[in-house]
Amino acid sequence: MPLSCSGAVLRAVPWICLPAWVASGCQAQVIHPPAPQSGALAVPTHRGVPLPPSAKNSVLWVSLDDHLGAGTLEGRSAPLVTLVSAGTAPLQLKDQDGNVLLSSDRLRFSWRRVPLQESLDVARRVAGPFASFESADRIAERWRDQGVKAQVAHPGDWEVWASADAPDLAEVPLRDVSERISTVVMPVLEGPTGGRTLKGSLRVDAPDGMRWKGGVLRGPFRLQPDAYGSWTLLEKLPLERYLEGVVPHEIGAGSPAAALQAQAVLARTWALANSHRFALDGYHLCSDTQCQVYSDPRLASPAVREAIRATSGEVLLWNGLPIHAVYHASNGGVSAHAEEAWAMEPLPYVQVQADGVSAWGQSISLPLRGTQDVQSLLNGGSGAYGASHPRFRWSRVYTAGQLAQALVAAGQGDAAPTSMHVQKRGPSGRVLALEIDRDRGAAPVVLKLDAIRRTLSRLPSTLFVVEAEGMGVWRFQGGGFGHGVGLSQAGAIDLADRGWSAQRILQHYYPGTQLGRFSVPAGSAAAEAP
Repeated sequence: MPLSCSGAVLRAVPWICLPAWVASGCQAQVIHPPAPQSGALAVPTHRGVPLPPSAKNSVLWVSLDDHLGAGTLEGRSAPLVTLVSAGTAPLQLKDQDGNVLLSSDRLRFSWRRVPLQESLDVARRVAGPFASFESADRIAERWRDQGVKAQVAHPGDWEVWASADAPDLAEVPLRDVSERISTVVMPVLEGPTGGRTLKGSLRVDAPDGMRWKGGVLRGPFRLQPDAYGSWTLLEKLPLERYLEGVVPHEIGAGSPAAALQAQAVLARTWALANSHRFALDGYHLCSDTQCQVYSDPRLASPAVREAIRATSGEVLLWNGLPIHAVYHASNGGVSAHAEEAWAMEPLPYVQVQADGVSAWGQSISLPLRGTQDVQSLLNGGSGAYGASHPRFRWSRVYTAGQLAQALVAAGQGDAAPTSMHVQKRGPSGRVLALEIDRDRGAAPVVLKLDAIRRTLSRLPSTLFVVEAEGMGVWRFQGGGFGHGVGLSQAGAIDLADRGWSAQRILQHYYPGTQLGRFSVPAGSAAAEAP
């Protein structure tokens, strides 16, 4: 969702253009292409990938699977990729010039490492990893404010890449990376008599659709290189069809009409505002919870299609630009500021507020800074919007062994946890910093913001209290599912059942925004990919 259970956008870049209008909060600026270097050529940070086409025609390039071919060694392929037609018409594999390479009901690709004609030296300064795009982009912005070209990358975790001569950033650990790229991974089209190594980006047409993860997608599709030496399989599709594959998976196809319409507006707004998210890798969006969950559009019910049609082209705007349209599953009865979820500037159109009828609001005294305040909130719930959600209230137990395993996975060492406490809360009561003390003289680990749930992945939210339950056992009691910022999907369903319109629901969760249509700024030149 941007996510039903994770995060969404920070900077709103409605189109991949040069120049492109970029909105951060309520301010806008123009990003110009970097000036040519004089004298010696600068060492690049990575092997370049063409930008995707501008999204101004409401066509999105959405990744279905990424980092394909990663791990290919000399003489040993990474896992193969198989594409299968959903009907009797064969798939058509085409090269980047449109020439048909093969027509078959099944396409099978292995991977091969191929020498470059000329080696490429790259060097960069790297910040990260980060738990989300939002947190990474905040660090990138600090470099950009100093005139440094900084790009958000996703080689596995979110990182920020800048030139090798980029200055240090206060309180941000950096590492320097330099390498000589002498080989690249290329796809090999497998056949009955052997394999054929292919070059360049590839297109796959599927007249009857293509089977993918239990569903069927219409395409067309692309197999193209990314910035990390691996490949991405993506689908090119119109924005409104993309919504058919998002809305039912995010809020549920059986939701009431007003909730479906609100979700359609938000999904459309989020997609347009985030079309820059994977620009480094040559596409717009992913299809999992790091973006919006996208799957088989055929699962869209008539009610979902009607909600999309009824709101066709509509987005939420702030100062004329699409907003940072984050949403989540359940806020547990109180909504959060954006900076309680991610390291980012405040958003003027999301607020900390008790989310319920007036009696529920009167029972809560904001801000919720202390453990007793949050415990009192969690003990209640009558009158809160969306209180029927299965994770409106929840409980989880972590043992010292489970915590240690989670910290090892996060690269924090294997010292055993001995105690923990909440170091800081935000005004909605959500935990901003969780300190975990450890034995053997190991330094405490302090998990902050979205890194809390990224590390302790069984926690549905950061709205919780934690208590020891004997030696080496801790119980988390909490409320809500997701980051708590913006629209609560459970709340929207509840409000729709109470007779609220989609526009009223959106104004409730994003006060001060305008519902309207967005036009691309005049003079934006689309950056075309091959």
